Amino acid sequence: MLDAVARGQKQASANLLPLVYEELRRLALIRMAQEAPGQTLQPTALVHEAWLQLAGTGERSWQNRAHFFGAAAEAMRRILIDRARRKSRIKHGGGQVRVDLNDI
Repeated sequence: MLDAVARGQKQASANLLPLVYEELRRLALIRMAQEAPGQTLQPTALVHEAWLQLAGTGERSWQNRAHFFGAAAEAMRRILIDRARRKSRIKHGGGQVRVDLNDI
């Protein structure tokens, strides 16, 4: 089934997701537990973003199940890193502390 997804067969992708979803969600929960408090991304959203990268555009081939889940874990890691970088940019208030106007 991984080969069919790698070849871009949409039905294979739809068939594969229910089979691997729980394992992907478990990986996402582990990744999210390692993140700093205040993370707004939910594990389900992380799974969905990673899935879009894995089964989305472009041809990908996985050697086996372990290779697929390794690629999924790496995709999740990169998503979290990109979000952290985006959040820390000065343009988005990086390095500033929020203050409630009622407290001023």
